[in-house]
Amino acid sequence: MLVVDLILGAVVALICGLDRVAVLQIMISRPIVAAPLAGWLLGDVETGLQVGLMIELLWLARLPVGAAIPPDDTQVSIAGTVLSISMAQALGQGGVAFILLCLLVTIPLGKFGQFFDRFARTRNRRTMESAEAALDEGNMSAAERYHLSGISWFALSALGTYGVIVAGGILLIPILTPILMSGLDHSADWIRLALPLVGVSVILGTINVSRSLTLFS
Repeated sequence: MLVVDLILGAVVALICGLDRVAVLQIMISRPIVAAPLAGWLLGDVETGLQVGLMIELLWLARLPVGAAIPPDDTQVSIAGTVLSISMAQALGQGGVAFILLCLLVTIPLGKFGQFFDRFARTRNRRTMESAEAALDEGNMSAAERYHLSGISWFALSALGTYGVIVAGGILLIPILTPILMSGLDHSADWIRLALPLVGVSVILGTINVSRSLTLFS
């Protein structure tokens, strides 16, 4: 059922979203892990692996470190997997072409992750000031509550991004399926190859390696 799939995806989105910045950071937030995990919960690991492989390299050179706020590749991969599995059942579609259609919808929506992440960081700046004031007063229990509330803002950010991407996919994919599927059926293999190649080229463009053009070739 679509609702059950969306809820299971939200659980993965929450856990992996927290791992992305706020908690643990054991790299389960990487698309190559998060997407297959979502696929496993929905009973289709293969789709999750395909989504993770195609997205992993796209934003690998843009990590959420310090003040950097890249698009949320974690939620793109999870939402893309959920939509590829659940909408395929609802629309009677399947295969690599439909997965690519879902990704072409979800990848641009990953930009919303920047908005939610920025909002969470802004709120946490105020939370930090409140926690510092509580520590100055010797109120340890209040400082602990502020600390936990800081984590909760990142949790809401992850769920908000996931929700927007999924909602956008549910609205757009049924409209675009009859328009784009015939073309994607013929070009799916090339597009599936192009996504990792674009990611490789971006990575080579950001590292200080001589003859990067040779390496890419």
